[in-house]
Amino acid sequence: MLNVGRLRVLAEVARRGSFSGAADALSYTQSAVSQQVATLEAEAGMTLLERHARGVRVTPAGQALVEHAEGILARLEAAEAELSAIAGLRAGRLRMASFPTAGATLMPLAIATFRSTYPDVELTLSEGEPEEIAPRLRAGEFDLALLFEFDEPEEGLDSLNRIELLRDPMYLALPREHPLAEKSGLRLRDLRGEAWVQTSRSSPCARHVVRSCHAAGFEPNVSFESDDYQTVQGLVAAGVGVALIPELALSVVREDIAIRALAPRPPVRQVIAAAPTDARLSPATPSMLGILEEAAKRYDAHGKRTAPSV
Repeated sequence: MLNVGRLRVLAEVARRGSFSGAADALSYTQSAVSQQVATLEAEAGMTLLERHARGVRVTPAGQALVEHAEGILARLEAAEAELSAIAGLRAGRLRMASFPTAGATLMPLAIATFRSTYPDVELTLSEGEPEEIAPRLRAGEFDLALLFEFDEPEEGLDSLNRIELLRDPMYLALPREHPLAEKSGLRLRDLRGEAWVQTSRSSPCARHVVRSCHAAGFEPNVSFESDDYQTVQGLVAAGVGVALIPELALSVVREDIAIRALAPRPPVRQVIAAAPTDARLSPATPSMLGILEEAAKRYDAHGKRTAPSV
């Protein structure tokens, strides 16, 4: 196989018309240039340069190889420049994914900050639930994802780089005129006789609601399921059930429902940013992780709803 370094020497000799000129341009000795050309001719199996008193003449075979070498070297230089730009976040792409409620709250803040700082990096964002996103993140389809988990770590997330961003408590949603809407010290066991509205049965949030109800001593009577929290709010407002809704999903609250915190403490999910192991990190990933941490701090300080009283 032809050596790129020796092709560079050949192209320089052809450009300069002499071994000495190429040696000066490349900061080589003249003997090193001569040796590189001789080795390249042995690899090619034919004469590439003919020496004469006033320099060298490129043979037809040498000219053909020089033309290819110039194309190869130009492509390599372009590749090096592109890699340098990506490493310096002047180019490249960052493929992200998020679960919906973080995609509507944390991610827009982070994207706006990232884009203003690194406008030449292409950003893409996909949406899905953690159980859908995490396998695709591990498979390399995404560079970074926002996920959540409850007290029990989700399977497979321990194989990823992870940063805990914030704790997202779940609040009880009831119809505004519900008899329990004004009860002080409201506990989950007080809802044992209620119909429930929750996300789809297989989702982590729904599983955690069921576990929480079991811990409170009852089996929840699930009357409706929806993965759209605005739909969940609508069903609660219509009086067909009560629901536990994460704080991130309460950026907009209907006036005809009551949001209450449970005593002594609400169920909480941990929001995390996850990325593949270091060897597979996109150059833009560490910067976005830092920006997401700052966005989570800003949300904690300014963006959260005022927690309802218990």
